[in-house]
Amino acid sequence: MRADLLLSGLLPTQGIRTVTERADEASADAIFVCIRGARADGHDFAATAYQKGCRIFVAERPLDLPSDARILTVPSTREALAHLACTFYRNPSRELRVIGITGTKGKTTTACLLRHILLESGMSCGYVGTNGVQFGDTERELTNTTPDAMTLQRTLREMQKAGMEAAVIEVSSQALMQYRADGICFDSVLFTNLYPDHISPTEHPDLAHYIAAKRRLFTEFSASRLLYSKDAPHAAEVLEGSAIQERLSCSCEDPSADLYADALSLWQEDGQLGISFTVREGKKKAFCALPLLGSMQVENALLAIATAKASFGIPLEKACAALRKASVKGRAECIPLPSGATAILDYAHNGESLRRLLSDLRAYKPRRLICLFGSVGERTQLRRVQLGEAASELADLCVLTADNPGREDPMKIIFEISSAFLGTRTPYFAIPDREQAIREAVRLCREGDFLVLAGKGHETYQLIEGERVPFSEREILLEEGQALLPTV
Repeated sequence: MRADLLLSGLLPTQGIRTVTERADEASADAIFVCIRGARADGHDFAATAYQKGCRIFVAERPLDLPSDARILTVPSTREALAHLACTFYRNPSRELRVIGITGTKGKTTTACLLRHILLESGMSCGYVGTNGVQFGDTERELTNTTPDAMTLQRTLREMQKAGMEAAVIEVSSQALMQYRADGICFDSVLFTNLYPDHISPTEHPDLAHYIAAKRRLFTEFSASRLLYSKDAPHAAEVLEGSAIQERLSCSCEDPSADLYADALSLWQEDGQLGISFTVREGKKKAFCALPLLGSMQVENALLAIATAKASFGIPLEKACAALRKASVKGRAECIPLPSGATAILDYAHNGESLRRLLSDLRAYKPRRLICLFGSVGERTQLRRVQLGEAASELADLCVLTADNPGREDPMKIIFEISSAFLGTRTPYFAIPDREQAIREAVRLCREGDFLVLAGKGHETYQLIEGERVPFSEREILLEEGQALLPTV
């Protein structure tokens, strides 16, 4: 029997008040779901949950518990938890128009641009993704791009109760692989792009596995429509097998796409960098001036414009006009410095995204392009080398520092990045303390320089030795910039 059918009958008849995968949250009115994680197996904590009064368990294998425990065995407890969460919160996605977005890059920008268009058009819309949860006056951070199934369903119910008409959700490959979004009724699903990333022993073992995880959003969810970037590598593979009939394509390269952008032009105004372009839909066209930089942002904007029109009926001209005021925290976010330099905060944390960011910035002809970056700890070494290659080829000066080192020594990560600088003429220096590195980089800046702070973007913390340490690059930049002003 399917997990959702097996579990749906539990809630109204058993007096259940909570569903949890944490043994310390278990109680007499709880269902305990045994989840196998990377570091611990929930099945091993079933006895603890029983001792706390829990008598209903969902597991993938038999549990050694007293006879009064009711144990439901399912093929996948993660999948079961998702359906149980939908039932527990009374399927909130059926009362919202939910947009799901997946891709290696561009999820956050596309989601935020679409939400901005909807808000500017008078619609109430929530957001769940890398930049946290946002709806109405509510803002809170998330640990993962797509939260666990219970948190996700609870958030959607909160949005519905707050009067939201729509919700835009970033759906990561990990979330798809772990069934966190299962049971959601999507109005539209979007594909931005796919590049080799997140391939490691703790994420996806190979590219094929990564593609298969992304594909689930288009083959195993019954969305009304599918929107995608025609320029994206691996698009055909990701969308293979999808039965969604209504499809809309976007492109900056192929005029035959449903939405096509041309006449791209750079602009720079009061420390803000942007790009303008013309959006074409058949014989219709509209001008768009986007206060973000790079051709990739044009691709993201096209997807947002197309979704606004297809899913919500917002005219092309109105969507384009709304984007003139758009901003996305930590995505090519420009901060003018008192020296006349411009700092750019960006989440670029792999080789491809950093390469595109630096290439885009080069087009604005800065005096010098200074790049400060590190790499996440406990992840693939290949990403570190690729980051180093991109920076050493495109920057004039690099500052190698920490990102979220976790339990790894930052100097070990920096050493692995620095291997890419061998044989190049690009100067670099290493300062493992990221705050100290930022302050030193700001002191180096002169009028006309661009200082890129890559890897952290919107984040307001660092992950160090298992701790989430408060850390704001924006505050450090502004504080150091003010400190360098001449005293009167």
